[in-house]
Amino acid sequence: MTILDSYKSAVKNLFVNKRRSFLTMLGLIIGISSVILVMSVGAGAQSLITGQVQRRGTDQIAVLAGASDPEGPPAQALGIVITTLTEDDKDAITNKSNVAHVAYASGYVTGNAVLKWGSVDRNVTYTGANADYQIVEAVTPVKGIFFTEAEAKAREPVMVMGSQIAEEIFDNQEPVGERVKLANKQFLVIGVLAPKESSIFGDTDNSIIIPLRVAQYGLLGIRHVTFIRMKLEGEEYIDQTEEEIRQVLVDRHGEEDFSIRNTAAALDILTTITNALKFFLVSIAAISLFVGGVGIMNIMLIAVQEKTREVGLRKALGARDNDILQQFLIETVVLSMLGGVIGLVIGVFFSFLIAKIVQGLGYQYDFIISFTAVLVSIFITTLIGFVFGVYPARKASRLDPIDALRYE
Repeated sequence: MTILDSYKSAVKNLFVNKRRSFLTMLGLIIGISSVILVMSVGAGAQSLITGQVQRRGTDQIAVLAGASDPEGPPAQALGIVITTLTEDDKDAITNKSNVAHVAYASGYVTGNAVLKWGSVDRNVTYTGANADYQIVEAVTPVKGIFFTEAEAKAREPVMVMGSQIAEEIFDNQEPVGERVKLANKQFLVIGVLAPKESSIFGDTDNSIIIPLRVAQYGLLGIRHVTFIRMKLEGEEYIDQTEEEIRQVLVDRHGEEDFSIRNTAAALDILTTITNALKFFLVSIAAISLFVGGVGIMNIMLIAVQEKTREVGLRKALGARDNDILQQFLIETVVLSMLGGVIGLVIGVFFSFLIAKIVQGLGYQYDFIISFTAVLVSIFITTLIGFVFGVYPARKASRLDPIDALRYE
């Protein structure tokens, strides 16, 4: 019997027992579709997260109050309040004679208060920042203007609002020019920011930005800043700038009581973490492939038992052991490959559906199905069919023709 004859026989047997063939393939269908789905969603989520960092730019550096291990979280992430970082440190960093390649920089503080306008009031989180916030955070007023550094230095009670919170507070009325109360202090709304996709760095659509000194001295009663974020003249200056900043702040503070982070390093860390998570999830999903393989082996053992008399007859008519081995092995491989293809189609479909749903929510989420993943899936299903089909096929090929013909 040729390989083509064995293939035709295998396909015929699959269609004769359609229900059993489908149930046999089900484990592999679920396994392959799960692997494809996890890989696609993992890659899409990775593109969503890392894309936010890339769109922000890998030419940014942040200085945070409190020393920490370079590989560990900053002190603020542990809930420790440190007051050693100030706006004067920011001014020293932006001095070209100290640090050569910082283009823009802003100090940051945050607070919570009640915002009131007419009969409307709600709890909000506000950010105190310098005028360079507009460039560092890449935000643009769609209405009005952003405050200037002169207004920030003069502690002018002005406010710029995110588009979402402006709509919630003012509904259909024009926000610019209105006066609101924040923590019972009056502010003039001078601008509304254009809508922007929320990211791991913050949700600007729900942000309220006021001058740094107004937030420090007028609302919070503090002198320090939580962190300083700056944009460089180019990514190539990151290492040099970090060292210059470190030297300036050590000279000013007498010790390294701060942490320096940059977005390029953050991008590498996020990529490493998401890759590890993605392959961990794929490994879990792949367990179902093993279960599917065991199911195929069990069904093929039953098939061997059902075809014992047929095997005996074929051997009596001159079929060799290799012919019997080939027939059962090809049948198993065809069964597993068919299950793999169906699982692949299902996995791609649901991956595409998830991508469209996430994109419909306004996120820049990529639909990613790698050609390598497709080839690997087909290879794995073929390998599973071969590995788990060897034992039943060998058992069938070793049947004694006389005993097989007597089998009832």
